[in-house]
Amino acid sequence: MPSVSLTPPVTRLAANLLEQIDPLADELVARITDQIEIYRQASIVDRRELKQSLIDNMHQILGRLSGSAERDLSAPSRTGRARAAQGIPLPEILRAYRLGFAFVWQRLLDTARSAGQRSVDALLDAATTIWELADDYSLALTDSYRQEVGERMIAADRRRSGIISAILDGPGSSSHSAWEVAKLLDLPYVGTFLVLVAEATGRRSSPLPHLEDRLRQLDVGSAWRSQPDHEIGVLSLGQRRDPEEVLACIGKAADGRVGISPRFDRLDGAARALRLAQVALETVPPGTKAIRQLEDEPHIDLIVRDKETTRRFVERVLRSVLTLPDYERTTLLATATAWIEVHGSAAEAGRLLYCHENTVRHRIHRLEEHLGGSLDDPRKLGDLTTALQAIRTFPELGNRADGIS
Repeated sequence: MPSVSLTPPVTRLAANLLEQIDPLADELVARITDQIEIYRQASIVDRRELKQSLIDNMHQILGRLSGSAERDLSAPSRTGRARAAQGIPLPEILRAYRLGFAFVWQRLLDTARSAGQRSVDALLDAATTIWELADDYSLALTDSYRQEVGERMIAADRRRSGIISAILDGPGSSSHSAWEVAKLLDLPYVGTFLVLVAEATGRRSSPLPHLEDRLRQLDVGSAWRSQPDHEIGVLSLGQRRDPEEVLACIGKAADGRVGISPRFDRLDGAARALRLAQVALETVPPGTKAIRQLEDEPHIDLIVRDKETTRRFVERVLRSVLTLPDYERTTLLATATAWIEVHGSAAEAGRLLYCHENTVRHRIHRLEEHLGGSLDDPRKLGDLTTALQAIRTFPELGNRADGIS
């Protein structure tokens, strides 16, 4: 702020206006509301509050110019915060401030002309100082406005993150029900949903840059929770949006590993979906840029609950198969997967695998030898089905093992 050193004619002019500050404020209210549309909305800025703000600002400006007050930027700072809270755009506020300073300058000039040429000359000599004051007051207003906006954005993000936690962390984590959360997040309670977890790689500020905007263009609603190592999103696909289109959009935006849950149809399923999305991410090789979505298979919740227990189960069921050389092991596992998928039809499995149905029967027979029993036994078939589901979920469980204990 410039050092104010003004001549007596100027200080007298400012002191004279200080005595008229109330009617001056009324006149300035009329000018601002006439020229700036948003200030005409009394529901946004109350006229009495606007007048008091103008009085406070003019009192500090004229007090400084009259020499009766020390440096004080509290009025423009309060104005900036108040207008930010009211949601008024900064350019409109600065426009009102320029109107205010122009108004004060015009009144000073009118008063100087009434007092004589000596007062006019003194005021013109002080013009640079007065407009430097205007810059300082505008800067104080701008700084406080931006600070208020920043604080409100942080508070809104924290509140939104807390609301999202009510569905992602499961029942009991919040006093809000899933239905209430849906209303607060502007998401439907029933629809088609996905949860995604994106790993923060450190290469960018966001692991999914601009994804929210891209999803909005697809008419896909979303709500987000940021964590130090991950970005978590709840996506609402609506009733008609093709999930494959959404997955493609996520894939284009991804900067690292992304896990995606199976689709679910009620928002209160988000906590379970988050666990599955986290598992999907963990099964993508570290350091790669890829997305993976788990299928919602019958045993998926049991499979992902305790990976070490799942590993031991797979090893018990497929102990002999997992020790086979790579080609033989993968061939038997692929044949078993196809055979189960087509409900035990060797002919249909052969079509899927591009081989003869007798080849499928031969492979299934060899598989039964390794399993130590016939797949006509429902228990053997059930164990194999679950083990194959576990390998689909955690592909590394199907790797070759030389010495299973």
